Amino acid sequence: MRRMFRSAFRLAPLSIALVVTLSAAVSLSDACAQDKAKKPANRRARPKTVGPAIGGNTATPINRIRAAKGFKVELLYSVPGQEQGSWVNLCTDDKGRILVSDQFGGMYRMTPPPAGKAMDPATVEKVPADIRAINGMVWAFGALYVGVNDYERKIPSGLYRITDSDGDDHLDKVELLREVESKSDHGVHALVPTPDGKALYLITGNNTTAPELAETSPVRRVWGEDHLLPSMPDGRGHNRGKLAPGGIIYRVSPDGKKFEAYASGFRNIFDAAVNRDGELFTYDADMEYDFNTPWYRATRICHVVSGAEFGWRNGAGKRPPFYADNLPGVLDIGPGSPTGMTFGYGAKFPAKYQNALFALDWSWGKLYAVHLTPNGSSYTATKEEFVTGAPLPITDAIIHPIDGAMYFTIGGRRVQSGLYRVTYVGEQSTALVQTKTINNKARSARHALEAYHGNLDPQAINVAWSYLADKDRFIRFAARTALEHQPVATWAEKALTESDSAKQVEALLALARVTGVCPQHRNEQTPRVDIAMRDKLLLAVTSIDVSSLEVSQQLTLHRTTQIILNRFGRPDELMVQKLIDSFDPFFPAESFELNWLLCETLAWLQSPTVAKKAMSLIVSAPTQEEQMQYARSIRMLKTGWTPSLHTAYFEWFLKAHSYRGGASFETFIQFIRDDAIASLSELEKVSLAELLATKPVRKSALENLGEIFAGRTTTKWTLEDLSAAARTGLKKRDFANGRRMFAAAGCFACHRFGNEGGITGPDLTSAGRRYSPHDLLDQVINPSKVINEQFSAVTVATESGQVHTGVVVNLNGDSMTLNTDLTDPFKQVKIDRKQIEELVVSKISPMPEGLFNRMTKEEILDLIAYLVSGG
Repeated sequence: MRRMFRSAFRLAPLSIALVVTLSAAVSLSDACAQDKAKKPANRRARPKTVGPAIGGNTATPINRIRAAKGFKVELLYSVPGQEQGSWVNLCTDDKGRILVSDQFGGMYRMTPPPAGKAMDPATVEKVPADIRAINGMVWAFGALYVGVNDYERKIPSGLYRITDSDGDDHLDKVELLREVESKSDHGVHALVPTPDGKALYLITGNNTTAPELAETSPVRRVWGEDHLLPSMPDGRGHNRGKLAPGGIIYRVSPDGKKFEAYASGFRNIFDAAVNRDGELFTYDADMEYDFNTPWYRATRICHVVSGAEFGWRNGAGKRPPFYADNLPGVLDIGPGSPTGMTFGYGAKFPAKYQNALFALDWSWGKLYAVHLTPNGSSYTATKEEFVTGAPLPITDAIIHPIDGAMYFTIGGRRVQSGLYRVTYVGEQSTALVQTKTINNKARSARHALEAYHGNLDPQAINVAWSYLADKDRFIRFAARTALEHQPVATWAEKALTESDSAKQVEALLALARVTGVCPQHRNEQTPRVDIAMRDKLLLAVTSIDVSSLEVSQQLTLHRTTQIILNRFGRPDELMVQKLIDSFDPFFPAESFELNWLLCETLAWLQSPTVAKKAMSLIVSAPTQEEQMQYARSIRMLKTGWTPSLHTAYFEWFLKAHSYRGGASFETFIQFIRDDAIASLSELEKVSLAELLATKPVRKSALENLGEIFAGRTTTKWTLEDLSAAARTGLKKRDFANGRRMFAAAGCFACHRFGNEGGITGPDLTSAGRRYSPHDLLDQVINPSKVINEQFSAVTVATESGQVHTGVVVNLNGDSMTLNTDLTDPFKQVKIDRKQIEELVVSKISPMPEGLFNRMTKEEILDLIAYLVSGG
């Protein structure tokens, strides 16, 4: 769990309020660039204080916390850290008392004080149960169930039950129901009652090892890495060797004897929640070291269905959302560190918030209200910031079943902890929302298919088959999973001979998964690869008319082909050529997703045309993520190269040296280059020797802009001119060109948009829902007019006479780290806070002026239309 709090976001700019208060937050990067600066000519008088440090048993005051309109936040209790630790979990017992857990210690119990009253410290009782390191807890089946993740290994990690042994109203009896191995963080976390009331969901991260699983598990043990091209391990060595299935959500019997794997492929899930429809949701995050790589996925809300796979794999192996063998999230949140979750059911809140899913982000100090809307058998969602603060390392939240208030804790990593209460004091009705029964045919169809997960049933094949081509992705996934749980001999031939191509691609994916053997699972005990099945599968694949398939079906076909080749190995050259002939005419495609798969597959097959096509895509791709993906795909290609293509390829690495991303970004670029050099012949190495020996020149993102603006004159656009044009000129715009302009202006260097871009400026994915075209234009033309507090720069003068200007990205004890160039997340300087003589918030935006000046009016309108569209 420590890593959950420690690592989820190292590079996020911190709010100015946090800058002057936080003394224990996320850890710093080891490498900090030193910023040379001159002594200021004139200094102001030294302030009396740079701001109170968190400590002294005082939690974040209310004046540093904001809540949605009409809501009130109360600080009930500042936790004395030396005695009671740092609180990370909450639940209520059967009498409505609040139970809390210390991340590195025991439990405490208390009764909420009346409205407007603080907690009397004398009423905070130590629970006598001899247990520690509780990372999740729930009162169920007449007992307290807890998930222990003790990576200090003082007690076993796993599932425990705690009860009152002698009827004195004190929890004292501790039973270990099932040990779950957890080597460190991302381990054993929350417990959530299942919707049928018969079991518990146990939430675990990717550092746990799956215990013995019941045969009825919806997740079959056919998981694998399934990388056609060799994956690259984490650039900084984190979790190297940790392979599939990643984190698992288990369905566990109350006695702990039956463990079913319900869903897998998670990384850093800490909590989950079930809605009134009986559907499960969780909140996950990828490795922050991977920012600005093509495989990085934003933190996201996941709709967790039976048998689901969400695609976490080590290093560069994360599965993108469009892979057919995993499911996408329902909402991208953005950078953050997921902690607690709860629905607002039973809250004395307006109806909108009673129905909301609340998701907590530790690193940014945000409690989101997520609003779900049914969409087929799944959901779509939007988010709003419900409670925010600085610092607010928020860990867990509950709705109290008696008073209807929300209670939340801050803490983790031994930082100052506190207990807060949120109530509604506005004018809207807080009447309890009545549950409405809505007949959702799509959801019912998915549930019917899920009944076959983990169960053998002769009817399953015909039922599932009818849904393999369903338009609903979650239904298709459920149907394929139902097939995979049936004896393969009863449906293999049907899959190989199916005449409906849309159904066949899903059936072949299922067949490849259950009959193929992942390379990492092959050993002396594993049966040999079934060559006959491989040939049948590939014959079926190459017999499908690709042009007859919709885009989503083409994606399934190409992903299925990759899994076949990975699990069964390389076929004979006749089949290799047949595969090339089948797929080469469709590369390049119109979508990046199709090009991702086609480029990888054709490069693995050593198609002679892919080098030229891929290099053309690298040249034309507007974002570093796309360029990096194509460069990665062809790094082991040995055919189809010409001297000019090789020159262009290795010149790209010189350019990519100036690209920026997470802590592993440069290492990943080096991995790709090393593999590319290793793929050269000795003659090619000699021919390219001078280029390979060239040292790259690092440029900022603004210096490294695309050639599209080269030689252009500048125009100083006014807000009035562009706003008037935008009022009537945003219809039928060229979104693709708008995206090119977004990249060419350097916007991706700092801002995230969709699943691409930087992290040192505001996320602009939903900017079109929050700002009018006029407002967006105003913020670019006049960047210093209104500055987001989260991204305000500060100027710091030290006692030694140095002056540093930048955005604060991390604080740790008495150490402050500034990012002095927002286009380079690692251009940093570390400052000792005790040596600060003056700290002044800058009134100048870190975003430069004049970003529109080399664009035409039409290009600017395309860019604004692209932003408004949400991508």
